[in-house]
This record gives sequence, structure tokens and C-alpha cells, in this order.
Amino acid sequence: MNLVTQLLHIVSSGASAYIFSNGMRDRQTRPNLLAGFQMAESGSVPFLQALRDRANAEGETGLAEKLDRHANEEKRHGQIFAHGLKQLNKKVINFGQRVEKEIDRRPDESKRSPFFDAYFVGYSQAQLTPENIPWEVFLASTYILELDASKDFVRMAEALPDDPISANLRQGILSIAADETGHAAYLYEAMHSQFGSAKTQELVDQWRTRKVNAMLAAVQSFITKGGKMGQMVEEGAPIEMPTQDPVAA
Repeated sequence: MNLVTQLLHIVSSGASAYIFSNGMRDRQTRPNLLAGFQMAESGSVPFLQALRDRANAEGETGLAEKLDRHANEEKRHGQIFAHGLKQLNKKVINFGQRVEKEIDRRPDESKRSPFFDAYFVGYSQAQLTPENIPWEVFLASTYILELDASKDFVRMAEALPDDPISANLRQGILSIAADETGHAAYLYEAMHSQFGSAKTQELVDQWRTRKVNAMLAAVQSFITKGGKMGQMVEEGAPIEMPTQDPVAA
């Protein structure tokens, strides 16, 4: 990674930390942030499970076991964020029933994620399915995301105010951060095992550069929208909640 990319990484990481920490600190913006993370964490589960099945089919049983654990932990993360929303008497909007028509009327550009468009530029949707994604692309791209997420979640947890509700959420988010650190570790080990030190470093540098570009695109989009997030929550507790506090699970 060259000096310019290193400097841009520092700048983009700082901007990300500022946006996420402010969003978590403010009780008005916190629900939308929690909802976004709930959908992202829960939404990754089927993808990871499909990759687990592919790894098993290819004889990579060790990797399959780690992917299975990864999927289960991402499911728990979604429950933690849902629990945080429940404590605020909020839940994720049922987009399928309430806003499907509105979303379909938007221009295609508004449906796209500027972050992931930039992060996976050059790859088609078909190339990024669990059946087709090259292992080096999955391992390296997810390693960078998990590594950075582990740090972002710690900052967000520390930004929460001191009150009983926030204390429970803080504990949950810190447990998520610890899981993300473990995910990054196994992904790096898998890269090193499959591709060796030199190729692994090349992949890390490549996807770090992509992450920097993606963060700059996301921040630019955030500023263009006036620093506002889309509405993703409504009043009421989630319909389905775990029978026990997910933080203690």
C-alpha cells in the first residue's frame, strides 16, 4: 500500500468513525444506524451458509467449520441489534409491505450502494454469488471489512451515553467487535494457507485500496444527501425476538 493510499485510509477511517460515533451517540439517529447493522449482519447469514456448503463440497472442511461459526455469529449480531431497537421501542420497517412501491419508483441509482459499487467495481453480480465468487476475492474483501468493523464497533460502543439501556447495548456491540476480530483472523489464516505470504499481502493491499475508494464514495454520497440516513425504522418491538438476551447468548 503506497503512501497516498495510507493517508487516504487514515482520512476515510476518521470520517467513518465520526459519522458512526455521532450516529450512535444521538438518540434520534441511533435507531436507523442499528437497523442498518441489523439488516447487514442478518443478511450475510445465507451467503455464508452457502459458502460453507461449497467449502464442504470442495473438501475444505476446516474452512467450512469456520464459515458455519461465522454465519451463526452474524445471526447473533443481528439479534443484538434487534434487541437494541426493541429497547428503544423501534423495529426495522417491513420494506416488502410498506415501501416496496416507493422503492420501485426511485431511479436505479438511488437503489445502489455507493460503497459496494466502488468496493466491488469490475465484478458483476453473477461473479459475486456464493457459487461463483473466487475464494481469494471472498477471503480478502471480507477480511478487510471484518478487520475494520471490529474497530468501528468499539468506537461506536464507546460513543454511547451512560444510561442503563445504552450499557446493555454497549456490552452487546463490544461482543460483536470481538467476534469480528476472530473472523478477520481466520480469513487471514485461510488466505495465508491457500496463497502464501506474498500473495496474501498483495490481496490485502489490493482490497485495502478498494476499501479506501469505497469509503470516499460513501462519504461523498453521505454529504450529498445532507448527512441524512434513509428511514429504516418504525415504532414497535420486532415481531420475532430470541427467548433470551442475545448479549448473554
